[in-house]
Amino acid sequence: MAKAVFIHRVDSIYEDDPEKQYQFPKQYLTRAESAVGDWIVYYEPVKVAQSRGYYATARLQQIIPDPKASDMYLAIMEQGTYLEFPNAVPFSDDGGPIEQGVLNEAGAISGRAQSAVRPLSDRDFNRIVSAGLAENEDFLPRVDEESVVTEVRDNPQDYIFEQSRERELASGSRIIRDRAFRQAVLRAYDCTCAITGWKLINGGGRPEVQAAHIRPVAESGPDKISNGIALSGTVHWMFDRGLISLNDDHEILVSRASNDPNSVWKMVNPSGKAIVPARDVNQPHPAFLRWHRENCFKD
Repeated sequence: MAKAVFIHRVDSIYEDDPEKQYQFPKQYLTRAESAVGDWIVYYEPVKVAQSRGYYATARLQQIIPDPKASDMYLAIMEQGTYLEFPNAVPFSDDGGPIEQGVLNEAGAISGRAQSAVRPLSDRDFNRIVSAGLAENEDFLPRVDEESVVTEVRDNPQDYIFEQSRERELASGSRIIRDRAFRQAVLRAYDCTCAITGWKLINGGGRPEVQAAHIRPVAESGPDKISNGIALSGTVHWMFDRGLISLNDDHEILVSRASNDPNSVWKMVNPSGKAIVPARDVNQPHPAFLRWHRENCFKD
């Protein structure tokens, strides 16, 4: 097994769905097959407007021929392993390329940097993941939030970031993933509640807003910004219980099952629409919103 970089653009002509699959031509088959069972990192080229650079990781489960296109293949990701980095990792920093494997013997960037699928060393993987998951204290949960028991009890070794295998464990750790998801969502929403428009900062300098999964992790919801929404504590509680939802145009819906809908509407920002990130790729995805309306919202 060997790790790999997969280049992906938001305007890709390929049938890509990063959390689930990556389509590629036959010329990259050998490289992709080498990464089966290991981690891959997604990279968005610098030519893309507002490029996120290295922006996510996932574990590659298998490679299958594309049933809809000859000489094309699909890299299938292991469910629940996709994780978007809270920090976009640029191609280069002051020390040169983050991905040292793209350099040739003379220390110059080689043609490998243009390959849509290319091998990634453990060292480069660790460097990228460290930068992508680096925590900003301003986005960490409040003490009372961290005291809540999480869905999975993680082994302490999940917090160690010294070796490749341990970093791989951290990529799968529920606690690490929750913290990364929170940081990514809060940054995308500028620490502002999408429903109320409130941006409250506590005495410790941390935002009171929380990161909610639209489709919960327990229901196969991925850790990606488009499956997240920033909500204040009370609104988060109502959202999870189906008293509030959004339509595909981000208009706010208040359930008739609420015992005091008038008071709920008083909390809603004057526009009646959720305040969402400017970049389309970070906005709540219609598929996740539809799932919430069909499975949670008490219409």
